[in-house]
Amino acid sequence: MKASRLNRLFNEKSGKCFDVAIDHGFFNELTFLGGIENIEKSVKILIDADPDAIQLTVGQAHHLQSVPGKKKPALVLRTDVANVYGLELQSVLYSRMIEEPVLQAIRLDATCVVVNLFRIPGAPEVTDQCIQNILKLKPMCDHYSMPLMIEPLVFRPNSEAGGYMVDGNIDIILPLVRQAVELGADIIKADPCENVEDYHKVVEVAGSVPILVRGGGRADDEELLDRTYKLMKQGVKGIVYGRNVVQHANSGGMTRALMAIVHDGAKPEDVIGWVKGNN
Repeated sequence: MKASRLNRLFNEKSGKCFDVAIDHGFFNELTFLGGIENIEKSVKILIDADPDAIQLTVGQAHHLQSVPGKKKPALVLRTDVANVYGLELQSVLYSRMIEEPVLQAIRLDATCVVVNLFRIPGAPEVTDQCIQNILKLKPMCDHYSMPLMIEPLVFRPNSEAGGYMVDGNIDIILPLVRQAVELGADIIKADPCENVEDYHKVVEVAGSVPILVRGGGRADDEELLDRTYKLMKQGVKGIVYGRNVVQHANSGGMTRALMAIVHDGAKPEDVIGWVKGNN
């Protein structure tokens, strides 16, 4: 039965997925709110641009699911809340799962649930909490046939990265991705790496579990489109981008451009005009 929900998440023609994450308000970090201050407006813009899915929280999912009509993006439900982002972190860090996550996802007609697997320098207790969350979530997902997306996140030291930045070291990314596979992920939302030409190693280590690549922080338009094109050539099954879309001045145009790259194999130079508002 998981297949029926996965069929709503992955494009029927290409077998790929573009999920736009706008669950950033769950993490209590002011800089994450840029572009989604009015989340109802943000969701409407995204629905018009027609990505495959939108990633939301229990408190905001209704903005998507209350929209009438059969054709709209699928819902990916964020199931954990954390305080691990920001220039100045609290003395006690946590990653907590919402109550009855799968039942809440079913009530909201979600196609998938997503949960973090953090690797934060100096904070092994947060990794432990993440693993406990996943160990509880996995049997619930199997019981109710709800696909489980695990998000392995490798952080750089907070003092070095200025609040939040992924560590693109593939030698650190690979074992955490593999751990997500071993924990029972149906889908993995993985970090990008420093050299995109190495990304086939991430696909390989995940085996049959599809890899969606997260944005990993803001990038300029040309860099983002070029990286996405190259990632698709490495064998990934799609992308999950957030701030690179919702904080963009033309989020609808960026969504359409990325959809063309993911599903049609369009080249960056052929779609950059949509982003710039030329077409």
